[in-house]
Amino acid sequence: MALYSSTEWSDPFTLTPSAQRPKAQLRADRRTIPAGGSVTLSCSVNPSSGWKYFWYRGEKTSEPLNTQDAPFISDGQISVSQGGLYWCRGGRGDPVYYTEDSDPVSINKIMSNRAVVTLQPNWLQIFSGEKFTVRCEIQGGGDTKWTYEWTPAKLNRPTTDNEYRIIRATVSHSGDYSCKGRRDSYSSTKWSDVIKLTVSSQRPKAELSADRRDFPAGGSVTLSCSVNLSSGWKYFWYRGEKTSEPLNTQDAVFISDGQISVSQGGLYWCRGGRGDPVYYTEDSDAVGIDKIIPNRAVVTLQPNWSEIYSGETITLRCEIKNGGDTEWEYEWKTTSSYKPLKDSEYRIKYAYLSHSGDYSCKGRRDSYSSTELSDVITLTVSSQRPKAELSADRRDFPAGGSVTLSCSVNLSSGWKYFWYRGEKTSEPLNTQDAVFISDGQISVSQGGLYWCRGGRGDPVYYTEHSNAVSINKIIPNRAVVTLQPNWSEIYSGETITLRCEIKDGGDTEWEYEWETTSSYKPLKDSEYRIRSAYSSHSGDYSCKGRMKSAQQTSTDWSDPVKLTVSYNRPQPVLTVSPSWLSPGASVTLSCRVKDPSAGWRFFWFKAVPKLSGNYYDQELLPGSSNGTEQDSYIVHGQTHTAGYKCRAGRGDPVYYTSYSEPKFVWSADFHSSASLTVSPDRVQHFTSDSVSLSCEGNSTEWRVRRFTKDRYLSYSSYCSYWGTMTGSTCSINSNQQSDAVYWCESGSGEFSNAVNITKQNEHIILVSPVRPVTEGDPVSLSCKLKREKLVSDVFFYRNDKLIQNDSRRELNISAVLKSDEGFYKCQHSGEESAQSWMSVKVSRPESSSVPVPLIVGLVCGIVLILLLLLLYRYRPSKDSCSIRPIQSESTNRGSAENYSSPVHVAAGDAPLYETIKGFENTQSVADESQDFTYSLIELKNIGKKKKRHEPEEVCVYSEVNAGTAGKSPPAAANETVYSEVKPGTALGL
Repeated sequence: MALYSSTEWSDPFTLTPSAQRPKAQLRADRRTIPAGGSVTLSCSVNPSSGWKYFWYRGEKTSEPLNTQDAPFISDGQISVSQGGLYWCRGGRGDPVYYTEDSDPVSINKIMSNRAVVTLQPNWLQIFSGEKFTVRCEIQGGGDTKWTYEWTPAKLNRPTTDNEYRIIRATVSHSGDYSCKGRRDSYSSTKWSDVIKLTVSSQRPKAELSADRRDFPAGGSVTLSCSVNLSSGWKYFWYRGEKTSEPLNTQDAVFISDGQISVSQGGLYWCRGGRGDPVYYTEDSDAVGIDKIIPNRAVVTLQPNWSEIYSGETITLRCEIKNGGDTEWEYEWKTTSSYKPLKDSEYRIKYAYLSHSGDYSCKGRRDSYSSTELSDVITLTVSSQRPKAELSADRRDFPAGGSVTLSCSVNLSSGWKYFWYRGEKTSEPLNTQDAVFISDGQISVSQGGLYWCRGGRGDPVYYTEHSNAVSINKIIPNRAVVTLQPNWSEIYSGETITLRCEIKDGGDTEWEYEWETTSSYKPLKDSEYRIRSAYSSHSGDYSCKGRMKSAQQTSTDWSDPVKLTVSYNRPQPVLTVSPSWLSPGASVTLSCRVKDPSAGWRFFWFKAVPKLSGNYYDQELLPGSSNGTEQDSYIVHGQTHTAGYKCRAGRGDPVYYTSYSEPKFVWSADFHSSASLTVSPDRVQHFTSDSVSLSCEGNSTEWRVRRFTKDRYLSYSSYCSYWGTMTGSTCSINSNQQSDAVYWCESGSGEFSNAVNITKQNEHIILVSPVRPVTEGDPVSLSCKLKREKLVSDVFFYRNDKLIQNDSRRELNISAVLKSDEGFYKCQHSGEESAQSWMSVKVSRPESSSVPVPLIVGLVCGIVLILLLLLLYRYRPSKDSCSIRPIQSESTNRGSAENYSSPVHVAAGDAPLYETIKGFENTQSVADESQDFTYSLIELKNIGKKKKRHEPEEVCVYSEVNAGTAGKSPPAAANETVYSEVKPGTALGL
């Protein structure tokens, strides 16, 4: 090996020698070994390794335990099944280096014998001073010599004794006692079950009870003696003074331990005793037993009134029936605050509330012989002085009559009554002032103010005076209540006046009294003015007059006037006629309130749309600023769709009703300021069709409304509820289509033309124009199927009459005439559409080559001839109207509905209305004739005015029943419609 070649140095190893020898540590998983069990011991040397462990039991010897002494579980752990004192130590190296011995661990082996603690005598509770013994017994102990261990530890001297005797118990002896037996140092029984000992420091007291305190002659009483919460007692009984000798069987019948029966009156005690020597309880409280004698005690009250008042004098007496010459001593029993003395009489000179209570008494002949307690008498003393009550059979009486007055004091008796009139004086009324009917009742024949009071006893105790009762003498003048204004119903906020008038009152000065069921009592004036009525003013009002010179002289009460004030402001109902306009026709507005005859004036308004708030403002119509007496108003020359409102007012200051709901009159006329177009441009639509309504005119803001056949307008009538409003166009949701009248309203307050749109669930519809067509213009009607095309001939009908039946599938009219107006429908392959109304608008030429006088003359002549023919046909009586029913030839099915459409009689005359009513042919012809629609035509002079003549009124009624198979045309109505038309006089008739 080369001298100059080597490995590197190794990693360093630190050696730390300890100067102190280590000590082994011994642990046991438990300290006791049950019978047949074992304990695991563990030995260790911390913190080091490489040790081998050596085990020892008992004294330390040179030889450790081996596998015959204990099973070796692992290095450092063994299992032992013998009791004893165990050590261990560790050793390692060669030669062996030993640790110090561990601390010893004591292992105790439990034996199968059982320890039991007993108590002699076995009482649950011991009292201070008593004697008792505690014993520890080992069951199955045989001849084994046992030593004993006790808890508490103070009993462990000496250990050879199994008995612990306490000669005189104290509270310190209280506690839990248990024991165990030990055969040697490391073999013992388990600890016994604990027995709890309670020593009370206080001597117990016997308790004596009796099943009753008194008994009749020949009877007996059962006495019971007990000591609570303890046992083992024997009882001793005593009567009279406490003596050294208790009662025996000659003095009482001993029923059982703790219970005897006695038949002598007297004072009885008892006490308990137990143990050896005997330990006595304290004596019980004494119980007095009375022997009842047959005499009977009774309590009486003088005076015998059911209720006594504070300050009155009364006497309570105790009387012994058949008492003879016996000298009695009296005992009283009461629930009041005052205990009577032992006298037969208890006199209360001035009663108080505290004297109230139940009173009973008994008589005693000697200490233990007495009567039974008397029945209870209840004395009630009221602290409040009673008040007399005065009543009258009537308050008013006519001259020569009388009134009966009654005075009483409730819930008490024994009163004498005193009467007074006018001022209260020391002298009451006597027989010269009134007729004394009975005690508490008199008859008087003078008006005045009357009082009464009661008095009783000696000295007299008086009640308080009664309330005064005013008796009035009635004079024949009659009071009457009037209401100004005299309306049957008043509304909250109105001004009204109630007046009390005295008929034939002359110059008499009157003071007025009012009686009312309302919440407000009028003052003593003849007039009661209510400036702003409330519902609390409602009620019946009556009045009477009282002479100022004779306060007890008055009229009778007037008949009541009923005032009803309604809280809710009334809202009138507006109706318009007609619903659909012909150009230039007049519109009649009717405003109806709940009570039309109650002084109302009517105010008429044009409805102005307000798009921002979805409501209508209003503008007064001409001549309506001060209201009208009539409840109707005629608007002349209306050409376009319009809305109207009304309200009513009355009184001074004027009280106004709410505004009516707006009502509308519709016009089909198209005008540039506001117009409505429909796409597709037809009346009938399938339910699946997309329908849009477009508004045009002089505005940038629009809304669309509709009026359905339920004839009710609400917020749901706006497009936003049944469609989608985009700009000025409303698209109807397919599931929201409805038969209705539709129109536009602009932000500038304009109404558009109105259109009828119907939805059809059928397979076929009629395609017809929505708006009226102008006379002379071409028009085309066609049929449309829901899903397929037309494949065969189409039949067209007007007013249920076939007008075209060929291969053409359209009905084309090159120049429509007024006579073409009517109900149209189509039929294809056995399926029939609903019918729709086509309206024809007559064009007005700017000039005419025919002289106007000639036209007028011709028209008037034709009309005159028609009227004469009608008059001749019916020949009615004077001033009567003729009715001519006209049946249509067709009896097709359809709903009975009315339709109004504009009709022209001749060029230049005013547009009139005719009404066509459809009906459903489900009855006989006789039933059909009952569905009448009457049209009245007013003929007016359109020529030059000459001499004015008074017109003769002639009523002409006609009825047209048209059967329909489809839906209603414009202005459909379900009720019979009457219109009156009067012939004019300007034709020179």
